[in-house]
Amino acid sequence: MRDDDATGGRPVSTALAGSRWIRADLRARKAQAVLTVLAVAGIVAALITAATLLEDGTNPWRSLSAQTDGAHVWFYTGDSPEVALGGIDGVTRIAGPYRSAPVTVAQDGKREPAALRAMPETPARVAHPLVADGDWLDPAQPDGVVVERSFASSLRLGVGAPLTIIALSGERHTLYVRGIADTAEHGFYPEWTPGLAYVLPVTLDRIEPMLGRSEWVTGLRLADPEAAQVVSQRVVVMLEERLQRVYTWREVRGAMELDNRLLGTLLALFGVVGLVAAALALANAAGGRVLGQLRDLATLKSMGFTRGQVTLLLVVEHGALGLLGVALGAVAGWGVMAVMLGPTSVAPMPVLAIVAGTALVVLAAVGLPAWRGGRTPPIPAAPASPPRGHLSRLARMALLVRLPPALVLGTRDAFTRRVPAFLTAFGLAVPMMMITIGLGVWATLDNFLSHPEQVGQHAGLYVRPGKLEASEARRIAGRDRDVAAVYPGTDVNALAPGEARSVRVRAIGSSTQPYPFPVVEGRSYARQGEAVAGQGLLDLLGIKIGDRVRLTVGGSPLIVRIVGRTVEPDQDGVVLSVGLDSLAAKDSVPPEYYALALKPGTDRAEVRGRLLAESAEGLDVQAVVNPADRLSIIRVVIVALIAVLALIGLANLLTASALGLRDHALDLAVLKAMGLTPRQVMATLVTGTGLLVVLGVGAGAAVGASVVTWLIDLQGHTSGVGAGIGRPPSPLTLAVAVLIAVGTALAVALIPARRAARAQVPVTAR
Repeated sequence: MRDDDATGGRPVSTALAGSRWIRADLRARKAQAVLTVLAVAGIVAALITAATLLEDGTNPWRSLSAQTDGAHVWFYTGDSPEVALGGIDGVTRIAGPYRSAPVTVAQDGKREPAALRAMPETPARVAHPLVADGDWLDPAQPDGVVVERSFASSLRLGVGAPLTIIALSGERHTLYVRGIADTAEHGFYPEWTPGLAYVLPVTLDRIEPMLGRSEWVTGLRLADPEAAQVVSQRVVVMLEERLQRVYTWREVRGAMELDNRLLGTLLALFGVVGLVAAALALANAAGGRVLGQLRDLATLKSMGFTRGQVTLLLVVEHGALGLLGVALGAVAGWGVMAVMLGPTSVAPMPVLAIVAGTALVVLAAVGLPAWRGGRTPPIPAAPASPPRGHLSRLARMALLVRLPPALVLGTRDAFTRRVPAFLTAFGLAVPMMMITIGLGVWATLDNFLSHPEQVGQHAGLYVRPGKLEASEARRIAGRDRDVAAVYPGTDVNALAPGEARSVRVRAIGSSTQPYPFPVVEGRSYARQGEAVAGQGLLDLLGIKIGDRVRLTVGGSPLIVRIVGRTVEPDQDGVVLSVGLDSLAAKDSVPPEYYALALKPGTDRAEVRGRLLAESAEGLDVQAVVNPADRLSIIRVVIVALIAVLALIGLANLLTASALGLRDHALDLAVLKAMGLTPRQVMATLVTGTGLLVVLGVGAGAAVGASVVTWLIDLQGHTSGVGAGIGRPPSPLTLAVAVLIAVGTALAVALIPARRAARAQVPVTAR
């Protein structure tokens, strides 16, 4: 019976002893344990957020298309198409054609371009708007209107709100918002203009009775969405000159996901690199603790613990911290995305993949130190001494320049264990590199705000004639004292050759007075037939600077030579910019708007007020929206990620400090006996850690500063905006960041060093 108890009870007693040992060790290093958990949690949360924003299944277009039975090809014609579109292979259903008329919406002193589309009281089976608030159109309320959600948000409209519509004739009509709807055929306003609103056919006939001022919109739903390009080419051939513009679901999807893609890419970059840094921190922490626990491990071995049991004990202790961080990060990441995008937006498979992958990384990071700890011989009295050898080159240099003894000893101690020293410096360099990249992204956004002309926003105001003649609008705008230049402009849609889709052509300025676009390659247009293009257009058409391009604008050919590439944040960079005199007269006279370049230091709101007063509210004056405004969330993300990376660095630092104290605990008594004061002993310990801090932080900042511009320009190139937008952090900002990082690290290292230096009893190795 006793033998059975001993045999059966031994695993239980071993497990109890192991759990008590783990609890005691974790209580002894609470700060380091908490930092490890928080660092891993932050990284996992960042990865889940990035995967959610980048995952195709959470793309706004995809979910909207499924809910609205969206069409895959949309095209606009001057009159109702009469060809048999349903006979095209792959077309399953047709939406429309619907009549649409351009109008201006006047709301709260602002005027926004919009398109009123006539829709039946019973929505079609395909491409039907999804009413998110309120109700659909009803003949009982002929003055009702349903507004697309992003347009309604921009105008701050709610159900029941009045909406003033100004027709091309200048006549005003008051409609009332009956509902707010989502659609998969239209990008988010204001990135995708004009705004979209739905009315009954009878209402549109009353607001715009002239059919010549309308266009007809038709949508095609396909059996295979991937065939959209082929089908759109068939439409171009069938409709020829009657076709005004065409686009596919890919353009709408790209417009909807632009901000999510940029934010997700940033989070993914930080998350992946941060995961590497966190793995290093875990491995370093586990390795340091194993070295500090050699006597305890040897004692466990002598008590009967096998090599596998000791290894498992260490994996459980150190892996539990990482796995707890993984769990907390998964909950936090899912919660943030559920609040931002809705509970159903977070796809379970990417989350599970990230949790499983991160858990494997955590276990792999602690596995090697745990395996080494399991090989500890059962000799409890044998302390592990730090490795001995020659002085490092840095220590010999410190002797040559006659540094104080405390600093020389600290320089020697920094590289006692070279592999842990390298891992510590590398573990600090990686977070500092990513912090520097984050500061570069911040500097790029600041540059957008302070120098909008570098992203194509030389003009501060756009003036549309409204009730006035174009010549009168120009006269009023040009004589304002704060207006430096007036550039007439018109935006038209053109059909790209072989792409069967529309591209934006921005005709602004003239050959003699070109609009000052930010040309980063080549030069600006200087004569008729020359143009500059965004990176997205160059990639779409497969052309380069110097090539000629033939487009079709309203049935008229537009042949231009590309002479430069501009930074173009609109339309994913699929924009061609030319002088107004390069367009045919029917497309350029009169100009659609006037871009006003203001004198430096001018208050745009003040100029806008004067222009409205001068024109007796006849002009439509709008301030330019900076693209950096919609990316302000990235600043919050950068701050949060810097905090997570700082936690990883501090976890690494605490490990290095603990290992240094353990290695040189016996030396402290000798140093005190030699006459070193507690302050000098403290300086010795801090110097050893501080050298690794300076080395890691300096190297990380240098690498980050050298690659940040390239990384931002790479993202700009792939998103269509184009390279040439990246800005590194200013030297002052980088210097302050390095000083804060080094100062904080030294302050953290000072705490255990002061405690050890003032100890009355010599510190002994565990």
